Amino acid sequence: MNKQIISFVLLLLFSCLVHGEDPYLTFEWKVTYGTISPLGVPQQVILINGQFPGPKINCTSNNNIVVNVINQLDEPFLITWKGIQQRKNSWQDGTLGTNCPIPPGKNFTYHFQVKDQIGSYYYHPTTALHRAVGGYGPITIYSRALIPVPFDTPADDFTVLVSDWYTNSHKSLKGLLDTGRSLGRPDGIVINGKSGKGDGKDEPMFTMVKGKTYRFRFCNVGMKDTINVRIQGHTMKLVEMEGSHTVQNLYELLDIHLGQCLSVLITADQNPKDYFIVATSRFTKESRVATATIRYANGKGPASPLEKKEAPEGWEWSLNQFNSFRWNLTASSARPNPQGSYHYGQINITRTIRLVSTAGVVNGKHRYAINGVSHTDPETPIKLAQYYGVADKVFKYGLCKDEYIPPSGNEVITIAPNVVNVTYRNFVEIILENHEKSVQSWHLDGFNFFAVAIAPGRWKPEMRQNYNLLDAVSRSTIQVYPNSWAAIITTLDKAGLWNLRSNALEKQYLGHQLYFSVNAPNTSLKDEYNMPDNDILCGIIKDLPHPKPYSI
Repeated sequence: MNKQIISFVLLLLFSCLVHGEDPYLTFEWKVTYGTISPLGVPQQVILINGQFPGPKINCTSNNNIVVNVINQLDEPFLITWKGIQQRKNSWQDGTLGTNCPIPPGKNFTYHFQVKDQIGSYYYHPTTALHRAVGGYGPITIYSRALIPVPFDTPADDFTVLVSDWYTNSHKSLKGLLDTGRSLGRPDGIVINGKSGKGDGKDEPMFTMVKGKTYRFRFCNVGMKDTINVRIQGHTMKLVEMEGSHTVQNLYELLDIHLGQCLSVLITADQNPKDYFIVATSRFTKESRVATATIRYANGKGPASPLEKKEAPEGWEWSLNQFNSFRWNLTASSARPNPQGSYHYGQINITRTIRLVSTAGVVNGKHRYAINGVSHTDPETPIKLAQYYGVADKVFKYGLCKDEYIPPSGNEVITIAPNVVNVTYRNFVEIILENHEKSVQSWHLDGFNFFAVAIAPGRWKPEMRQNYNLLDAVSRSTIQVYPNSWAAIITTLDKAGLWNLRSNALEKQYLGHQLYFSVNAPNTSLKDEYNMPDNDILCGIIKDLPHPKPYSI
């Protein structure tokens, strides 16, 4: 750790002692290339401190997190903290709309607080196609000691990161998209960076003791496919989804869509031997399957052979499962008051934004668009352009309208930064409409929303009568099935710039994203922090004088 970081950490610790701040956790991460074989074929991956997946961040609600990221790659690099709400602090969000990437050989120190959050999340790269070859890892936020949790403390807490996987390098994959081609089908599935063969010869990934109960946190950190998970011979009790405690229903199988995280409890109540965690691709012509081995302590015998049919067919089953997920109204989340004390269904909607996803070809290359606009990242990050007062030189507001009007002829796609102005603290309804033949998954930075409905067809205002306005799960990702729509509602109560993006890497890279610019009536430290002193500058603002900071 260099002298600058040591001084920074000491300053933080001193501040914590003097001002009574919440505890600080500090990390130093070196981002490098390395060669490993996730699917049995040697390939270049992105490591953090020599690890793939990267180091786990274990923290408690309200902790301050300080991560010094040292980029030792040959390309600019940036990390986002998926699901972390960055209260008053979109400066730390780590997207190309909020931050300049870290140049090769340089570092950037993130500093954010997991304010009023618990749950299961992960981090991942946002530059180029780096996410396709690693650089991701888990984030676990535990409840404070005084906040009750609606289940007994498990014997252990395991993280399971499932992902589809390509054996090509990230540069090769990027080259495909940059020349108008598609990534194609993934080559396989990995579980925590490995792909078991299911032949009984793999080393165990987890160990359980008979009679004890364990928490398994699943996240789909992949690029293209929904992944169905199950644990041989064991029932899964759903207890948490992206920071919300859920009604504790039992499941044999669970669909986990791109970008989604959830927690289940597993009781080791079977004969002591080996069992497989089975991860199977969904909605694909040919299923891809990976396994990881769970071993009972002192158990005898290999896991049973896999059955031929490992996951249900079609998306109707998946939709029915979505409808079974319910918010636990009596449980506390990060705060002592019950989740159900927030009556979201009684709040009047102040704005409806209907976002229709389309696709087309522009200049011979495939692009994806939202309401006719295919996002592209400007050289100067949008947030910095706003802060420095040069937004008009970088992007235009309002290209994406609240209501999509299809063109009378061929689809017209505009390639530009896609920025939507929204009013601070408005309670908005966002409709995500999928006109494609594949399942979509969307994530909103900075906020949790209530996923109140998913249904086939086209959305109409009268569909609101079927919304779940009582116990929809508060979360930050939502899937949209083919030729269907999803409705989410949320209060935009955090000033800043927040990314809504497809979790499908190819679609996101080719334009399936936008930014909500949430502006408070007055620029004040009550609503948003100043730009960090260590922020990296790039583009047209690189040599401009520093703007006057916000004040109270």
